[in-house]
Amino acid sequence: MSELDKYEYELPKELVAQSPAISRTDARLLVVHRDRNCLEHRFIRDLPEYLNQGDCLIINDTRVIPARLVGRRRNTGGRWEGLFLEASPDGLWRVICKTRGKLKPGDSVALMSNAGNDDVELQLTIQQGDGTWIARPKAEEDALSLLERVGRVPLPPYIRKGEMVESDREQYQTVFAQIPGAVAAPTAGLHFSTSLLDRLARQGVEICPLTLHVGPGTFRPISAERLADHQMHSEWGSIEKQTVDLITDCRRRGGRVVAVGTTTVRLLETASASGELMPFSGHTELFIRPPYKFRSIDALLTNFHLPRTTLLVLVRTFGGEELIRWAYEEAISQRYRFFSYGDAMLIM
Repeated sequence: MSELDKYEYELPKELVAQSPAISRTDARLLVVHRDRNCLEHRFIRDLPEYLNQGDCLIINDTRVIPARLVGRRRNTGGRWEGLFLEASPDGLWRVICKTRGKLKPGDSVALMSNAGNDDVELQLTIQQGDGTWIARPKAEEDALSLLERVGRVPLPPYIRKGEMVESDREQYQTVFAQIPGAVAAPTAGLHFSTSLLDRLARQGVEICPLTLHVGPGTFRPISAERLADHQMHSEWGSIEKQTVDLITDCRRRGGRVVAVGTTTVRLLETASASGELMPFSGHTELFIRPPYKFRSIDALLTNFHLPRTTLLVLVRTFGGEELIRWAYEEAISQRYRFFSYGDAMLIM
């Protein structure tokens, strides 16, 4: 058995959630107790029972942008799909392209508006070594305002083959989303409602934000035979001094640091690389895999992740190989809903 085979599991297709729970807090919650080596079946609304006054809940306030693009090629009329990744200060876009046939520099795409009409033209200029394209939109608008008109919610392909419905604009966004830049949601955060956050705050739990813009690499399976050979994707993040001070004070008074999502963990651990949590702004390529000593968190709220992904490796590293394997088997047997719109687990 290869090293990666340990991170494989069989999931019935019908357990891949195609839409979220009717109410965010009605999602199921599998509580994993590392100290007692046991599991509990609860709901997200029960989360306040597991957090104490003085604990810190760390949330990722990135905002998902409408990054999925649909259009037609000017020279052939063929269908074209794309994913907006980022814009440079001079207005150039970096995009992933998907179409039949071969693209070449100078090709143009007519992007389709959300109303279904041809809108702005996007001219492809240079193909990068990683397969992405540099492109120039023929418009004076800034990228975000243009994307609001021609962009769609960038759902992962296992949800309706990536085809959004109007309700996804709200449901595939956390209630605390602030800073635009993600092309995938920090999905553990989708379970929170404003009323649940208010309950936790009244209980004395400190809500601490940071920002990590989730990139398309978050879903990419590990293709290398050994974890050590995997080329980790890069994502931009920022932790302000105010959040660092709140977490430091929490630790000093004996409170626990509870991370909401693997993206939050990656950034906290990156900012703690020196052994002490420090303010941080920049890209992280941290791949958390065994053996790894966690420096910054005491508990993790996370969704159930795809096989053979870096996210599953991180969760197993934190929760323990056998315990998390058992938790996944239990979740499948009890018909939990998996992946982005699915249920969650709290590893304590």
